Amino acid sequence: MSQPLTDKVVIITGASSGIGEASARLLADQGCKLTLAARSIDKLERLARELSTETLVVRADMTEAPDIANMVERTMARFGRIDVMLANAGVYIPGQFAEGDIDAYSMMLKLNVDAVFRCAHAVIPIMTAQGGGDIVVTSSISGHIDIIGEPVYSASKHAVQTFVHTLRRQVAAAGIRVMSLAPGPVANPMQWLYEAEEQKRAVEEAGSHLASDDCADAILFMLSRPAHVTIRDLVILPQMNRV
Repeated sequence: MSQPLTDKVVIITGASSGIGEASARLLADQGCKLTLAARSIDKLERLARELSTETLVVRADMTEAPDIANMVERTMARFGRIDVMLANAGVYIPGQFAEGDIDAYSMMLKLNVDAVFRCAHAVIPIMTAQGGGDIVVTSSISGHIDIIGEPVYSASKHAVQTFVHTLRRQVAAAGIRVMSLAPGPVANPMQWLYEAEEQKRAVEEAGSHLASDDCADAILFMLSRPAHVTIRDLVILPQMNRV
């Protein structure tokens, strides 16, 4: 049995495209009130105009601690509570480690790991005071297996998985659920940065990637479970994927 999400207040980081945008559209249809956060303010404002729900648009760089604090503060000022933190913002940098840009790797860890820590840390006191809430992290299949082509990205997602598993037990008594969505390859803008046009077409035809909507559906499933049910990890893969 599912629980309704009407009037739930949801913060979505990385909301301007991909899984974040798809989740915003789906959760708006469920009657959620949304804070849309990303660096691309024009994209966020365009998305907000298309949604049939109350929205707050916040320009926020998740590698900047003051931006995360401001995002949470403005959400509380607007809505008075936070029911869901969807820590979705992230970056994907694959390749041979020795040939890569070490500063880019460091930035990826700051966004994929440190920003998740900070988002959770900012909302836990609020959720504890109001009697509960949900923290959902967009992870990856790379957090469950070691993928040779993406050593630092895999490391970032392994860190996220460990964080979810341990934090969940720390905050369960406060009524806070901590959950992880771990998709395989997703056909979204982050993935396409590393694909040539002919590869994109081959992927679409072969069905070897998930769609952002598939991930949004999974997030909706996790959030709509009864309060006594926690989907700690939800791994979803495209049928044709060999991982």
